[in-house]
Amino acid sequence: MAHLTAGATDQLPVFDVLGRSSARRERELALADGLRLVQWCNHGGRMDYQRPGHHTLSVYLQGGHDTHLIETPRETGHPGCHCVLPAEHESRWNVAGPLRFVHLYLSAGTWADRIVRLLDAEPRAITLEQRIFGEDATLAAWAQGVAARDWLDPTERLRIDALSQAALDHLVLQAAQPRQRQRAERSAGGLSGAARRRVLEFVDAHLDDADLSLPRLAAQAHLSEFHFARMFRASMGCTVHDWVAARRLDRARGLLRSTALPLADIAAACGYAGASHLSRHVKTATGATPGQFRQALGLR
Repeated sequence: MAHLTAGATDQLPVFDVLGRSSARRERELALADGLRLVQWCNHGGRMDYQRPGHHTLSVYLQGGHDTHLIETPRETGHPGCHCVLPAEHESRWNVAGPLRFVHLYLSAGTWADRIVRLLDAEPRAITLEQRIFGEDATLAAWAQGVAARDWLDPTERLRIDALSQAALDHLVLQAAQPRQRQRAERSAGGLSGAARRRVLEFVDAHLDDADLSLPRLAAQAHLSEFHFARMFRASMGCTVHDWVAARRLDRARGLLRSTALPLADIAAACGYAGASHLSRHVKTATGATPGQFRQALGLR
């Protein structure tokens, strides 16, 4: 039985901890917005996770009846149950297989983006709570849905991405709990609620401008560039550059989905240098060209 000690896995992503164990990676897929989907199979072992630095949603597809936390051996898993492992969590597991499961990995920046877009809230004020062997029909159906699809087919990859984005939205709305919201919004080191809203609204209103520079955005918050960059990252969990890039890509996907505009026009509307620049970013994020993206949606 594989045994990875806590010292050996400190700060390692969940993906890497599993990769060093007896678990076998069956399939892997990079999704939009920095999401990563992996299907695993494990026949037994011990895994210790310590502050992996990213959030993990895990849903069991098969087995799990003898898998449990070391501290609670009587509480075991089963097909359809899910676990939520926040970035700062620590847990020790004993796995008795066979067990098959899917993992959806997401960064703190991705979580912050969803908190702002869905809840219009300060990301630091919403925490993702650890959950072990939870029951949720929506998450169980998501796991079965993505597992049943062909991960190598470009059209299917886009459908898997859409399903996974919806699962993340569901996780934000259902699993996230407000915690000390007022203290987080008042605390030093982050943007005030008013400044955050001004900056994010300015970004969305000027995505067609290639020069969404740090000085321009800092001016919206009435801060120096240095302090704005630091406070933005504290509030949002990502850099200003990464946030702007994600918003450009999100608008581009929306225009590809809802309009028949030429790629050059979409590129201009999103602040890209041209159609090829747009195509490169869409292909990197989704695994499909803009044409394949539209074809999968029945728009071409």
